[in-house]
Amino acid sequence: MRFRLRFWRPRPVIVLELHGTLAARIGALNIAAYGRLIEAAVAAAGEGGTLLLDIESPGGSPVQSDLIASRIRRLAEEKKVRVVAVIGEVGASGGYWLACAADEIVANPMSVVGSIGVIGGGFGLGAALSRLGVQRRLYTAGKNKARLDPFSPEKPDDEKFVRALMADLHERFKSWVRARRPGKLPADEEAVFDGGWMLGERALTMGLVDRLGDLDAEVRRIGGPKARALVFRPRKRGLLGRLPRLLAEAAVEATEAAARPRV
Repeated sequence: MRFRLRFWRPRPVIVLELHGTLAARIGALNIAAYGRLIEAAVAAAGEGGTLLLDIESPGGSPVQSDLIASRIRRLAEEKKVRVVAVIGEVGASGGYWLACAADEIVANPMSVVGSIGVIGGGFGLGAALSRLGVQRRLYTAGKNKARLDPFSPEKPDDEKFVRALMADLHERFKSWVRARRPGKLPADEEAVFDGGWMLGERALTMGLVDRLGDLDAEVRRIGGPKARALVFRPRKRGLLGRLPRLLAEAAVEATEAAARPRV
């Protein structure tokens, strides 16, 4: 009779993978896909435990950024879980918004970090239609219903509206960063709030990250030299099952993306 010795294994370090562009569409990084994953990951970390956020995101929707970050903070505070964000290649704009949901932020010296700003825009296609001999016929009820229509001349009031909207979003972004990084930002806040991005090494000196490192090092720091990671990520469906919906959403996304502000 053979006896197999079972050696004690350390408890796995819980990792929540946050990869991709922040958007409401299927397959992107959004609260619909990640809401339950966040709950499961925080529960797995357990009271007094640590949750690692594996962040690879260039940003996107400010709404999804806020929804995901707020859910992480609320559950972490309820369950008394410490959260550490680890930025890989990029944690910029909305990706950095997510990182600020953590108690600590770690980045590689060459990670792209920051980009605390808002961007939006579009195209004016009215002249192109005229050259093609196409007449634009647009009927609305409500004087601003056709605001930012790319086939109509831009109006000063429309530009003023968009700039005010983007300024409001920028202020909300800055307030979030200030709240999550108290006492760590430079005296000259414009150095980090001007929308520019920087490498992780400079981000450390500017107070946007707490230390330099990587995901594997953080797993071992938390769980010991033999630690293993238990990764929470969305299940990916096959391409054929997703193709019809992806095509439909891509058409809608293309018509809306030009004028939608994003972080």
